[in-house]
Amino acid sequence: MIEQVAIAFDNKDYQTAAKLLKQLQKESPENPWVQFYLARLHEVSGKYQDAEIIYRQLLRDTRNTRIVTLARQGLRRLQEIEQEQRQRAIAKATSEPNNTELGVLILEPLDNELKAEASRKFAQIMQIDPYSARLMLPSRGWKFYRTGQVGELKFYGEQLQQAGIPCFWTTITAIQQIQVFQVKYFSESKLKATVVCCNQTNQLGSLTFDWSEVTARVVGLLPIFEQVVDVDAHGKLERKTQTQDYAHFCDLHLPARRSILRLYDNGYEFQQGLEIIPQASQNTIRINWNSLSNWIGQQLPQVKTWSDFTPFADTALDQTEMLDQIESHIHLFRREQTNWDSAFHLYSGLVFVK
Repeated sequence: MIEQVAIAFDNKDYQTAAKLLKQLQKESPENPWVQFYLARLHEVSGKYQDAEIIYRQLLRDTRNTRIVTLARQGLRRLQEIEQEQRQRAIAKATSEPNNTELGVLILEPLDNELKAEASRKFAQIMQIDPYSARLMLPSRGWKFYRTGQVGELKFYGEQLQQAGIPCFWTTITAIQQIQVFQVKYFSESKLKATVVCCNQTNQLGSLTFDWSEVTARVVGLLPIFEQVVDVDAHGKLERKTQTQDYAHFCDLHLPARRSILRLYDNGYEFQQGLEIIPQASQNTIRINWNSLSNWIGQQLPQVKTWSDFTPFADTALDQTEMLDQIESHIHLFRREQTNWDSAFHLYSGLVFVK
């Protein structure tokens, strides 16, 4: 009867093949030839996942060299079909003009106990090996995964979400469209808060808002680099760039106004406006900044503080081409260009658009 099944397949008479296989499954379900033709039937019926399972079982369990060869050929066909379907889907996803914009795909943290199953699915979707996939999935904080056309990122992102792998994507344009105001100081904070600030063209003015408008607080440290002279292993003097200090930043998000209020320790005028810190002139900047941060926290007890910028930056700093397209709106004195500033604005912008 197996010969009849083979003939039916040669003639593409899949209806007859299905009837014969139904009978053979009852008589000899463990027969590897029955299993092989069942996989072929699944394949021609478009049940690719069912076909793949049987092909892999045959590779694992059978010693018949002919069946092993045919199972491998079957898996190759399935991979080619999947690749073709993927390419068609990506082409469709990027066919709309808006979907060709540059975007980023961000992976969100996953519990360690879920990683084994998630990494298997991640490997399958992204077509990488399971070990690499497991290393890619973050346990704490966001991880920058890739950049590309946002239509393609959406295609992958939706598959990852359906597989239970948390992620999100957005365009660089969405980050660029956020207004950033550089806060000089708070001048009022009773019924409403008022800040004296500079806009993106460095015009000085004031902005009044209700604390309830603030939906997120993003804090981070940006390294300050200096050239130092050091002695190398051979006793010779050499110049090195080292991190000498850190600038403290705090962003307050006002999504209804499409705006971010940005404060940083050396840019805030502690002796101006509202007296938040008594004897500010006698304190160090660090003490004043910590006092200001605590005061802001008291005004926003229900608002989440996002503070995982540094581990996120470690995953994004090498994306120079993408970061070059993001204006940082950070005005630290830099002897050399660094990606840290744009990475912070990207991180804060991602919190904003999400």
